[in-house]
Amino acid sequence: MSVTSGTKTESGVGETVRVVIHALLIALVIRTFLFQPFNIPSGSMKATLLVGDYLFVSKYSYGYSHYSIPLSPPLFSGRIWGSDPNRGDIVVFRLPKDDTTDYIKRVIGLPGDRIQMKDGLLYINDTPVERQRMSEYVGEDPCGSEGGGISRVKRWKETLPNGVSYETLDCADNGYMDNTNVYTVPPGHFFMMGDNRDNSTDSRFLGQVGYVPRENLIGRAQMIFFSIGEGEHAWMFWRWPWAVRWNRFFKIVR
Repeated sequence: MSVTSGTKTESGVGETVRVVIHALLIALVIRTFLFQPFNIPSGSMKATLLVGDYLFVSKYSYGYSHYSIPLSPPLFSGRIWGSDPNRGDIVVFRLPKDDTTDYIKRVIGLPGDRIQMKDGLLYINDTPVERQRMSEYVGEDPCGSEGGGISRVKRWKETLPNGVSYETLDCADNGYMDNTNVYTVPPGHFFMMGDNRDNSTDSRFLGQVGYVPRENLIGRAQMIFFSIGEGEHAWMFWRWPWAVRWNRFFKIVR
């Protein structure tokens, strides 16, 4: 009896190990080729994305580079089955100045485009982007002010030349990067900007982000699957009833 019992136990353990290994392999395939979860740690994409949002990013949207693989081993260069993002896509990419850091911004400039800010208005190829004033944004401080809290900030609706519309925030009438030189996007690169224009380190800062190479693209932001208030911790499940933003679950990212 004891021998038979021991055999059954070993068989059960072996089956459990096999199930766990299969599950890990499936998760690895999904994460590498289909979807990868990311969370939003900063307010540079407010009010489109909030601090505490958790979202799925589609890895297949722009093909695959070595950055698509966990730990990013330099197995190959360039992209496989690659396609370029559309203007207005919200994209996760590896920071060109530090390829261990993920950033998320909106694609504003395509290869060959000329991008400029004049008096807070975005110009693409010397043409101002259509902009309409909306009601003020009221919510968790998007401007990085001391003390934080709830703030009221100017909000605009921008419409890109391809018809993609989204909201931007304007913390200051004469912000640090409201007037810039002309940026000419090199071949094989993209110009990224945050929707929170006065509180976003993006391609306007050439020494910190600059133009993003095609190879550095990770994927396209698709859907928010979880969201918790700024300053809260997702693992504190006992605070979920009032800390979780239930209305943001399964929201499509645009």
